[in-house]
Amino acid sequence: MSGVWTGVLLCVCVCVCVKAQRHGPPGLPPLSPLRQHHHDPTVEPEQNMTSNKIEVQSVKIDCKVASRFAHTVMTSTALNKANVSQEVFFEVELPKTAFITNFSMEIDGQTYVGEIKEKEKAKEQYEKAVSSGQTAGLVKASGRKMEKFAVSVNIAANSGVTFTLTYEELLQRRFGKYEIMIRVKPKQLVQHFEIVADIYEPQGIAFLNTNATFLTNELIPLVKETITDKMAHMSFSPTLEQQRKCPDCDGTLIDGDFIITYDVNRAEDIGDVQVYFIVNGYFVHFFAPADLPRLSKNVVFVIDRSGSMQGKKMEQTQEALATILDDLYQEDYFGLVTFDNTVEFWRQSLSQASEENIKEAKKFVETIKARHMTDINEGVLQAVDMLTTAKKNSSLPDNSASMIILLTDGEPTSGEQNVSMIQENVRNAIGGNMSLFCLGFGYDLDYAFLDVLAKQNEGLARRIYEASDAVLQLQGFYEEVASPLLLEVNLHYPGSVVNSLTNSHFRQLFNGTEIVVAGQLNELEVDNFLVEVSAQGLEDEFLVRGQASVEEWALMFPEQEYIFGDFTERLWAYLTIQQLLDKRDNCAPEEIENITAEALDLSLKYNFVTPLTSMVVTKPQTDEKPEDTLIADKLSEEQRRDITPLDFDAVSVPIALQSIGTPNFAVGLSSIPLRSMKLMVDGDPHFIIEIPNLNDALCFNTDDQPGTIFNLVRDPLTGFVVNGQTIGDKKVEPGSKGHTYFGRFGIVHETFDIRLTVTTQEILVSEQGKHEELLWSKTSTVKGINMELHVSKDRSLTVTMKNSVKFVIILHKVWKKHPYHQDYLGFYTLDSHLLSQSVHGLIGQFFHGIKFEVSDLFQGKDPEKPDATMSVKGNRLTVTRGWQRDFRKDVKNGETVPCWFIHNNGTGLIDGDLRDYVVSDLFKSI
Repeated sequence: MSGVWTGVLLCVCVCVCVKAQRHGPPGLPPLSPLRQHHHDPTVEPEQNMTSNKIEVQSVKIDCKVASRFAHTVMTSTALNKANVSQEVFFEVELPKTAFITNFSMEIDGQTYVGEIKEKEKAKEQYEKAVSSGQTAGLVKASGRKMEKFAVSVNIAANSGVTFTLTYEELLQRRFGKYEIMIRVKPKQLVQHFEIVADIYEPQGIAFLNTNATFLTNELIPLVKETITDKMAHMSFSPTLEQQRKCPDCDGTLIDGDFIITYDVNRAEDIGDVQVYFIVNGYFVHFFAPADLPRLSKNVVFVIDRSGSMQGKKMEQTQEALATILDDLYQEDYFGLVTFDNTVEFWRQSLSQASEENIKEAKKFVETIKARHMTDINEGVLQAVDMLTTAKKNSSLPDNSASMIILLTDGEPTSGEQNVSMIQENVRNAIGGNMSLFCLGFGYDLDYAFLDVLAKQNEGLARRIYEASDAVLQLQGFYEEVASPLLLEVNLHYPGSVVNSLTNSHFRQLFNGTEIVVAGQLNELEVDNFLVEVSAQGLEDEFLVRGQASVEEWALMFPEQEYIFGDFTERLWAYLTIQQLLDKRDNCAPEEIENITAEALDLSLKYNFVTPLTSMVVTKPQTDEKPEDTLIADKLSEEQRRDITPLDFDAVSVPIALQSIGTPNFAVGLSSIPLRSMKLMVDGDPHFIIEIPNLNDALCFNTDDQPGTIFNLVRDPLTGFVVNGQTIGDKKVEPGSKGHTYFGRFGIVHETFDIRLTVTTQEILVSEQGKHEELLWSKTSTVKGINMELHVSKDRSLTVTMKNSVKFVIILHKVWKKHPYHQDYLGFYTLDSHLLSQSVHGLIGQFFHGIKFEVSDLFQGKDPEKPDATMSVKGNRLTVTRGWQRDFRKDVKNGETVPCWFIHNNGTGLIDGDLRDYVVSDLFKSI
């Protein structure tokens, strides 16, 4: 089950699952080591007999928000009523911007608590856990905004366990509101299920709305709300019977999002500056004055038109720009800059957003085509020059906000390619006179580079996910910055009264957002002090002063003696740590060490899991299992880049396309992160070696007879083998070329004693002598001792092997009555970096890199597909710029992937000859 809040959006998902141990007492039938996450009525009764004796007694999500600082406690209790020990799983999704502060497991009266340590000091335990084959990570990326915390523990017969996870986060105001979203997906009935949210806001609650995607007429009355001037209480607690889909079934109605939105009162008098309040000497100041007039803006849109933007990304960008241009205000000025390895302009100077100019600009947008390389440096510098020139010529409105919005999907491959030098060039050119916002399209880009580039220039970076809603994502970001209200905002406090201030200068304040400053009083006896806010407004200088009265929290909420400790101090610490981590990206090298040390000290003092700390969880030892040590880390964006695309259902996986340009480059993949290598085989069969870091790919086909079995991957050290058997068309017209596809895969992992057979009809899995059959016709998730499988109905099978490899098999369904074609399969590797250096096979040989050089572009047989010379493995080959289909995002139609095509069954690229990879049996290693 799940629950969600985050800074705007806080996310949580709790799931308690069970897995029977491999060995039961005499007299009981063998138990499958695979556990299903959901009730499946097709499973035989004896298969579920033991699992049904795990009773999830309670799940409670307790969210408390005090002055926008959210404290969430997830508690779940399960009881093993069986007469054999079983494994209970606890999974929680939390926002990626939240800090975990505590985790504990209570088993038979004994509590096991996670310990937060400096990351380096936890590293030894982490490496020990990895080397011993134990699961070493508790946190994985999950979708766009969430991270998944997951842990399991073995519970003896007739024993119980209580899991408790706590995390904290400062909510951010966006579009004039805060949002609490609790994602509720228990996937099973829960004895005592409860969601509770309490909101305490000294400014007063202006409005509060509650909604849920799963509420029926019967469930609506169960949502209880109590709202007073400064407090709100919400609860939702359906009984076991009220959760049921029907009186005689175990399915649950509770499946969807529970959403609370609210805002606080904003004083109409903009001179009313309020500071709330003192707890343990700490204060927090929220500044978001109401009814300020909007400033006009000068915005230059810098659009990447490199080859990798071809197709859906460019279409979505053009659609979003058309809407954004329509949303410009008439007093705004704007420009359009496009770049690949050259820079082009709609117009050389800024234009006012008149109706006629908007119409002409939209026509220009329609003509943008994806073409060559990626010169980010020159594209941004030209936009800076455009704004700077307009300002010098006094052609812009007074007191207007200048900004650049960069959209790119790749890394610099033309012009200046050193990212540090690009950052320095842009920072020097901007000189603090405008803001730069960076939108990174997809995952095959250097997000850290864009993040620093934005922070150094008073902006922010945002990832745009390749999905059907990419247009809305682009429009949504623009709306956040569309209405600047103030520039150069400074909040002043008397130095004799306050210390330890968080940031108190802000480049701009946008409509619907909020500025937050926290600090500490020098003396607790202070009753009030002067606060001054100065900024640049529409007409002239904005200046307001006010007395901040010191009001104790206990006096404002006398009936709430305890909420969750000294929350203003923890809010200050949270905000300070976040800002210190950001400051590291925008300071002199000699300052980094001191800034990092300060952020680390605060992380340890307040028990936060941050990028500088880890939480070490020691699971109890049992008769069957030794003590197990696990590590929970805060993921960096680079780690999310590696992990998040692996979740096939959460986020569309990006494809990096490289246009031809004038290639002349040498590639050594030893310097490229191994997870950047993506290997795939699909279609007739097409082998694609994707290299996202280079925005390029190599590809080749195989010509063979139906029934041939090829070895795709073999790792002699682990005994991991993947073989694929081809099938042909139902019918081949006389004189036509016959096509072959993969129709069966055989996968073996000898170390784990795993054997997996995947056909277009069924999925058969065997682990340590226990067997399971999965059907393509239903979505299901199954977890074994060393393997997890997820079937997405009639679409894909994702297989994750513990500390080993992750891959996806795609099912291509064809109309049953099609006269020629039949269903077939595709194979895509997602994570192979843990395989040994000895790994080989038709695609396995490329897991650890391939060196090649492409040069001497010349006209080939096909005018649309130029040829070039490739140097690879001591061979000089003639290769063609071809196209293949990648079906990861669109199983039906696929997406075109430009690649260097190697002829003659990959001869010269693959080791040896194609026939060297033919095996006699689906599970045989060469």
